[in-house]
Amino acid sequence: MTGVIRPGHAQVRVLDLDESVRFYTDVMGLVETGRDDQGRVYFKCWDERDHNSYIIREADEAGIDFFGFKVLDEATLDQLEKDLQAYGLETTRMPAGDLMETGERVRFVLPTGHTMELYATKTAIGNGLPMTNPGPWYEASEKGIAPVRLDHMLLYGPNVAENKKIFEEVLGFFLVERVLNEEGDGEAAIWLSCSHKVHDIAFAEYPEPGKLHHCSFLMDSWEQVLRAGDIMSMNEVNVDIGPTRHGITRGCTIYAWDPSGNRFETFMGGYQPYPDYETITWTFDNFAQGLDYPQRKLHETFLTVVT
Repeated sequence: MTGVIRPGHAQVRVLDLDESVRFYTDVMGLVETGRDDQGRVYFKCWDERDHNSYIIREADEAGIDFFGFKVLDEATLDQLEKDLQAYGLETTRMPAGDLMETGERVRFVLPTGHTMELYATKTAIGNGLPMTNPGPWYEASEKGIAPVRLDHMLLYGPNVAENKKIFEEVLGFFLVERVLNEEGDGEAAIWLSCSHKVHDIAFAEYPEPGKLHHCSFLMDSWEQVLRAGDIMSMNEVNVDIGPTRHGITRGCTIYAWDPSGNRFETFMGGYQPYPDYETITWTFDNFAQGLDYPQRKLHETFLTVVT
C-alpha cells in the first residue's frame, strides 16, 4: 500500500476522565500507554504496534475532537499536504510531540465539519509479543473485550458529497458501498477504503457538523463479538444494536455506548474489496436490511443519536 495506509488515531471527549479510564481499561481491555500535560490519556489495542490509537480527554460535552490517518512516509505527507492545498483546503502543521510519541501532523477541516489529520511517524512500541517466534496472543489479549485494532469511524455531518471528492480525488480512497437518499438523487451515506478492508471510514449526511456516530474496534471472530456482548452485559453497558450482521459491508457487530454516551462498535468480518470493484449501492427503502440484515430494522437511534 502507498499513500494513506490506515486509520491511525481518534481523540474523543469524555465527561468523567476517571470513570472513562476504568471503562476503556477494564471493560474494553485497551492498553493505557501514556498521559500528557494536557490531561489526555492514551490507549492502544493490544495487537497494535504504534504507541496510541485512541485518546480521551475530559470535557463538558462528549464527541470527537479529531481523527488521524497514517501515511506511508514523510515524503508522502509533504506531497499530500501540497495536494490538499492545491485542492483548496487550508492546512496546519501540528508540531512533532504535540500528540504523544507522534511526529508532525497535517491538519485540515472537512466539509462535514470534522477535523482530520495525516501523519507519517508514531513511535512503535510493539504488541507485547516478540518479533522472533511470537505466539498468537498474550495475557493482555484476554483482558476485557480486548479488540485487536481501531478499525474505522462513522462520522455524521453535512456535505458528504464534498467529503467524497476529497477522499477520492486527493487522498486516494475508493468508494466501496453507498446508501442513496430517499429521493434517489444523492448519497445518504458512503463507505470508503484506502486499503483492502471493506471500509476505513464512513460518512452519513446529517444537518449538524462534526458529529461522531461511532469508533469501531476490530474483533478476531464472531465468537469474540459475542463474548464482547457478554462482557457488556456483565458490566451493564448500554447496548444500542446487536449482536447482528450488517447487509452493508457484511460485517458482524454490536453497537454500544461508553459512560459518556460516545457510541463504539465491536466489529468483525466483511469482504475484501479492491479499487477495481464496482461500488455496491443500497436504495433507501432497503437501508434497514443494510443496517440490520436479520431483523431488517432501521433502528431510530442509529439515525439520530450522535455526539
